[in-house]
Amino acid sequence: MATIARHVRIVGRVQGVFFRAWSVEQANELGVTGWVRNCPDAHVEGDERAVEQMIERLRRGPPAAQVEDVRLWDVEPCEFEGFEVRH
Repeated sequence: MATIARHVRIVGRVQGVFFRAWSVEQANELGVTGWVRNCPDAHVEGDERAVEQMIERLRRGPPAAQVEDVRLWDVEPCEFEGFEVRH
């Protein structure tokens, strides 16, 4: 299956709500790779279905988050070995 990648910008109340830790848990559950950082930006890659599922989860966020918008860019896969928090 082909690997796709998306750069994701999450807009809204996502700081101080464990968004990054939650994102790592979600990525590991779905089997996608990449990173999330405090900006809040993320890079998500994997098979198309898993990437789309991760993006949908990012649109909702963890319970205390208030996601207002998610902006997406197609990017080239970088072949990460896991999903990490970057600072």
